[in-house]
Amino acid sequence: MNCAECKEHLVAYVEGLLTESQEQAIASHLKECPVCQDELAEVTRLHNRLVANGKVLAESKLEDKVLNRIFREQSLKLRKVSKLNEQLQLWRKIMKSRITKVAAAAVIVIAVVLSLTFLEKSVAPAYALEQTIQANHTVRYLHMRDFKADKDEPKEFWIEFYEDGQVKNVRMHMPEWDAPEDGAKVIVWKENKAQVWLKKKNILATIKDKSVAAHMLKFIEELDPRLAVEHLHEREEQGKVKLEIEEPSDKAEPIVVTATYLPESSTPNRRFVLFVDQATKLVIAMETYQLKDGEYEYVGIMEYYDYNQPIEEKMFTLEQVPDDAMRIDQVTREVGLARGNLSDEEIAVEVIRQFLEALIARDYAKASKLYQGIPVEFLQKQLGKKKFVRIVSIGKPTPSDRNNSLRVPCKYEIEVDGVKSVVQSYPYVRPVFGQPDRWTIDGGI
Repeated sequence: MNCAECKEHLVAYVEGLLTESQEQAIASHLKECPVCQDELAEVTRLHNRLVANGKVLAESKLEDKVLNRIFREQSLKLRKVSKLNEQLQLWRKIMKSRITKVAAAAVIVIAVVLSLTFLEKSVAPAYALEQTIQANHTVRYLHMRDFKADKDEPKEFWIEFYEDGQVKNVRMHMPEWDAPEDGAKVIVWKENKAQVWLKKKNILATIKDKSVAAHMLKFIEELDPRLAVEHLHEREEQGKVKLEIEEPSDKAEPIVVTATYLPESSTPNRRFVLFVDQATKLVIAMETYQLKDGEYEYVGIMEYYDYNQPIEEKMFTLEQVPDDAMRIDQVTREVGLARGNLSDEEIAVEVIRQFLEALIARDYAKASKLYQGIPVEFLQKQLGKKKFVRIVSIGKPTPSDRNNSLRVPCKYEIEVDGVKSVVQSYPYVRPVFGQPDRWTIDGGI
């Protein structure tokens, strides 16, 4: 049983209305879940208060249909309140209970009379982005999928936030199309440290670095619906975005917000279409469009699920990594080559030169250090069958989009089974994550 299922049945659990098997399933879940334990305490507290306040009314002859009308009308009023927090949602669950219905009636009747004016004044005449911004302030957990128009498999993300809204933990599933050379990968970000599992290459890399943290957090900001809506609101006030809002009369249908970036913005020709749940005011999906040949072309859609559904701790750890996986640790081990006074281009060339010289000398320990700290035995297994004879040439490095690296063209002569040949290669060289004054090879050999 998961948290959502448990919470759905907590009221009936408190009142003893479940079957024995259902009670056992919930009891078992409660033993392991402190979040649901807190929810149970709140349900119990409200249940006891309603029963205590309604004892006299419980003994009266009120017809059930009258009570049902009271609950129905009150529920309709509550649905009009712009900010529906967890307390109100829990209250509604209790209102549906067979046992607490009569006992709670007295409380509800009084509440209807005393809060009628408050409720009427709280009804928002129309939807505005501020309502979604406010609703997002309570979000602690989020699960989302990013679908691209020309791809079958989405990217998938799980995010846990601190109470102040800052990112705490992240898990990413990146499909192979995102980086064909690396293949599909799983990334876990926790305690400012990233672990990257490359299944295709059987590599587990551990990285900790301020620049990686900044890049990761910037990436998450682009996914966070709260920040996306806040940015749209700011751009609208600056006259850089035009908003069009469609609010259906059917409360089951989402509000549609079309945000078109104007020529005055820094990113013109873009359009976002947000689908907002009318009850919670939270974004449930966001489509992206790009202006092309006078028409907005569909790019993809981000779908948001499970707002505030606690994510199991094990999701933020990497499991089932094979024992024979190559482990690269750039947190505890010094790797790469010290830059000194060299320029970016000069250190990139020097890293490649020393790496090839190490292979020529069969110094795999040094070669390992220059190549991200790849295990010596792995490097020897992969390259030991080749005899590196000499360096033919090392060309001028050029900028690359791969991890802020430089691509260095080089040629070297190898001998395999007595046959010599010249190999053209384009390895990547970049600063070491967590060790910015050191540079390392980042693939391409």
